[in-house]
Amino acid sequence: MRPFPAALERLTEQFARLPGIGGKTAQRLAFHVLSLPLEEAEAFAQTIVDAKKTVHTCSVCQNLTDQERCAICEDPQRDHGVVCVVAEPRDVAALERSREYQGVYHVLHGVISPLNHVGPDDLKLRELLARVAQGGVREVIMATNPDTEGEATAMYVSRLLKPLEVKVTRLAYGIPVGSQLEYADEVTLLRALEGRREI
Repeated sequence: MRPFPAALERLTEQFARLPGIGGKTAQRLAFHVLSLPLEEAEAFAQTIVDAKKTVHTCSVCQNLTDQERCAICEDPQRDHGVVCVVAEPRDVAALERSREYQGVYHVLHGVISPLNHVGPDDLKLRELLARVAQGGVREVIMATNPDTEGEATAMYVSRLLKPLEVKVTRLAYGIPVGSQLEYADEVTLLRALEGRREI
């Protein structure tokens, strides 16, 4: 005998399929949705459907948008000669929070990961190469994560871009602000030393 109705269990299972959501959190979310007034629950469900129907990738940078081109690609004040390559749309949001970067982006929608059966053909690499080949791009900044897959992807993309004679750079990595040297691992310290600059 089930402790809860089948519909509640199915709702919990759907929440549990979301990344970072475990069984207990999924159940808590399902109970919360059931506690909403019917109008709010319907509005919530309709918002999901509307987003799924209207949000798609930008024809230029592959970021998420509800227009043909995203707001960043349409912004004439951005430096369209500098393209920052990121793995996911959420990485664009993280970089934009800094309010320092004034170039544009290219979203790969993943990284090369043989263990997860993700190869170069699964990424938005053709679009990046076509964009750079059109001309006008001076620099491509590789801003993938500093893990094995991110590093492999950055190296692969840099090799693809080399014949196009564009400057390819990598984000510097090092000691986080507010931390202490004694707690940094060897790789982080090495990256910090390699990325040092004059003051």
